[in-house]
Amino acid sequence: MRALLFTTGSPYSRAIRIILDELELEYEQREEITTPSAEQRAAATPTLQVPTLWDGDLTLWESGTIAEYLLTTYTNRPASEPPLVANPWRPSAEWQDKLIFSTIQTFGTAATTISQLKWTGVSIDQNAHLKRSTEKLTHILGWLEKQLEDTNNGFIHDRVSLQDIFLASHIRFIQARPLGIDLNLSNYERIDCLLARLDRRKSFLSNPVWWWEPGVVGYEADGTPKYQGETQSK
Repeated sequence: MRALLFTTGSPYSRAIRIILDELELEYEQREEITTPSAEQRAAATPTLQVPTLWDGDLTLWESGTIAEYLLTTYTNRPASEPPLVANPWRPSAEWQDKLIFSTIQTFGTAATTISQLKWTGVSIDQNAHLKRSTEKLTHILGWLEKQLEDTNNGFIHDRVSLQDIFLASHIRFIQARPLGIDLNLSNYERIDCLLARLDRRKSFLSNPVWWWEPGVVGYEADGTPKYQGETQSK
């Protein structure tokens, strides 16, 4: 039995769903539109976060751990162009690969923190921590842009990497929510080209990121948000 617990909007969960599709692994989707109680979530993971993966008798949480497990456990790589990486970390560049990935996850943490606090009524201009988090996004993008060798490759030459998938998931998360953040991606040509290529990839198209704001409780097949209290069409 293989299953994934995730919320619709989580960029971390989207990255794992993309990897599962890249590997052509079947799994039960345990999707949550809204966040359950702490007690309900604790039944799956002590961190009270998503995603959580069940694979046979093994239960894993924390998206980086899940991604590394999937890439090292399932070694078959279905045909695609460019192909998915064979391993999450290159032996010749292990620490650089891990540093890039952890920096991308820091980018995601900053973005999701801004999002969570905004929906509690705290805006960026009202909070010094959120302002610093927004500044962090810009500095990280500038550094990541320099880690890409050109506009035709991701973080690993001629491969789709863990880093590519998570960065795209985090950036598109920001763009799909009214956070008041303009990442000015035109200033980061290599990143912008990477995202455009990934957006056309089958695994990304199968796991779209849709607009979300408070009150959205679901989506039509084409991604149109459904709002709480909306009259249901017959």
